[in-house]
Amino acid sequence: MIAELGHFALALAAAVALVQAVVPMLGAARGDGAMMAAAAPAALVQFGVLGIAFAALMHAYITSDFSVLNVIENSHSLKPLLYKVAGTWGNHEGSLLLWVTVLALFGALVAVFGRNLPPSLKARTLSVQALITLGFLVFMLLTSNPFARVFPPPIEGTDLNPLLQDPGLAFHPPMLYVGYVGLSISFSFAVAALIEGKVDAAWARWVRPWTLLAWTFLTAGIALGSWWAYYELGWGGFWYWDPVENASFMPWLAATALLHSAIVVEKRDTLKSWTILLAIIAFGLSLIGTFLVRSGVLTSVHAFASDPDRGIFILLLLVVAIGGSLGLYAWRAPGLQGGGLFRPVSREGALVLNNLLLSAAAATVFVGTLYPLFLEVLTDDKISVGPPYFNLTFTPIMGVLVIALGVGAMLPWKRGDLGAVTRRLTVACVVTAVLMGLAALLYWQRSALAVAGLGMAAWLAAATLTQLWQRVRPTARIGVGEGVRRMAGLPRAAWGMTLAHLGVAVIVAGATGASLLTQETISSGGPGDRFTVGDYAFTLESVDRVAGPNYAAERGTFRVTDAETGDEIATLHGERRRYVAGGQETTEAGIRSDLGGDLYAVLGQPTDDGGWTVRLYRKPLVPWLWIGSGLLVLGGLFSLSDRRLRVGAPRRSGTRAGGVARTQPAE
Repeated sequence: MIAELGHFALALAAAVALVQAVVPMLGAARGDGAMMAAAAPAALVQFGVLGIAFAALMHAYITSDFSVLNVIENSHSLKPLLYKVAGTWGNHEGSLLLWVTVLALFGALVAVFGRNLPPSLKARTLSVQALITLGFLVFMLLTSNPFARVFPPPIEGTDLNPLLQDPGLAFHPPMLYVGYVGLSISFSFAVAALIEGKVDAAWARWVRPWTLLAWTFLTAGIALGSWWAYYELGWGGFWYWDPVENASFMPWLAATALLHSAIVVEKRDTLKSWTILLAIIAFGLSLIGTFLVRSGVLTSVHAFASDPDRGIFILLLLVVAIGGSLGLYAWRAPGLQGGGLFRPVSREGALVLNNLLLSAAAATVFVGTLYPLFLEVLTDDKISVGPPYFNLTFTPIMGVLVIALGVGAMLPWKRGDLGAVTRRLTVACVVTAVLMGLAALLYWQRSALAVAGLGMAAWLAAATLTQLWQRVRPTARIGVGEGVRRMAGLPRAAWGMTLAHLGVAVIVAGATGASLLTQETISSGGPGDRFTVGDYAFTLESVDRVAGPNYAAERGTFRVTDAETGDEIATLHGERRRYVAGGQETTEAGIRSDLGGDLYAVLGQPTDDGGWTVRLYRKPLVPWLWIGSGLLVLGGLFSLSDRRLRVGAPRRSGTRAGGVARTQPAE
């Protein structure tokens, strides 16, 4: 009965989405306030109905209702509760339901927190959002019903992919979806503005918080997925440029460019047309990622479906949404004239360079991801584009961006003096030179590129802290104590920018260490054998059989000591798990982390002579990847908490004597 309720809720949500898509849009065209006012309650009802549908599917998973086909294919009664809940979105149909629920969530948030939006813009934005939701709801009802019944029901299900039975993968998809599905609201704002033919500073101020919210969750989702791949897959890497990884990374790059471009629209009333285009591209890349995951064109642990018919349906949705919006853009964009003038050497010029580099980086990832697919369609030849391509194309672009970030934030608006900025960055240059010298002493023999990467990280961190200090203590006449006191009074958005740029610097250092300074040994042996990795000795102490809630495992115990002194450093446990339901195997790496890096041990396949294959690593600075990602997320949250970025937050001003207060929109 609950499954039927969920199915009915989906159909009802489609009907509500149709009303929300049509009535407010007509009302905005006619200037009918009552019809426009229908957008907000419709958005709230749609979110409530989809919430019921999502809860119904989750109930089926928690109770192991094997009369529901989706539960049979993706669950098992022995699964821990966390993974039963995560199974709700760990499949094609369930993840689509999460997709539309997040779409409705952002519509509901705009309905509640967008009270100060102009009625016509709000109505059109919510109508466009409903159109997107309607398209996916029709897709679900016709091809991907998550509540399809089976009779008679089997006794057991076939289980969820064991690789997905992990805390990291339990929370990774919801965060990722709030991120790149959340970019739909920026797209809806952009299309609504194109229909109205008006893009101004107020529009940029309204769209920035929603983009920042999506960007923050997308950052957290990508970082969590990378962390999962690092410790769960047992290969020792954090990013492999897998096409489905790229599917979330491309929208992130476009959203980062959009955030910076919207600042220029807000502050200087220019780059309007470009900012609208970025909003369309960012969500367009999210739809392309959805197509890649669900069309069957890719085979990946991340992929949900392999049905070409479903892929064609999604491709049609993509063509209608992106093709229609780009057609509207081509018609309306020539009328979006910017009013602000600026010199190339200025804050605006730096943000334009930022956008160009981020766009070029996104383009290289796009080409590397889709070129093999296009080539296979056109010539039937299969090729693989992997890390070497991205290292040669993407990495140099981001290197230039990291260097430019250190200078751009110091430039004033309209016109800047590069010489004056260089003088203010003298201390940062000295700090960078000293740290690069230390890095060269430690690592030059192993990798000159690593020295360069660590130097860029040091440069960005030093320049970012210099910019923060210059902001609170612009002259020597202001004492150090006064400068520290002023820091507490800085806007939260300023702290957010500082934390985000520091996060980039820390990530660059972590990626450099993980990619260029890793030491590894892949060998075989039995209990008592000793393996040397750099300055460390790993001894395989024992291999024991252990039982989990729905798996059996062999657990290898590794004792790690200093290779020279023999001092004990850590004990690591690596596992090979075999799951009861389907007999699938996974690895669990044993990891010991500190700020200097990770010790990493994997127990591999048994060998013919009764031993075991082992993979052992020393990975310098890897924890900095997660610390830097945390700083990025924290920076986004700090900026969101800034009063000036709260959509619809009123600000009262006036005199007590007159007894009258005026309410003004927040800056």
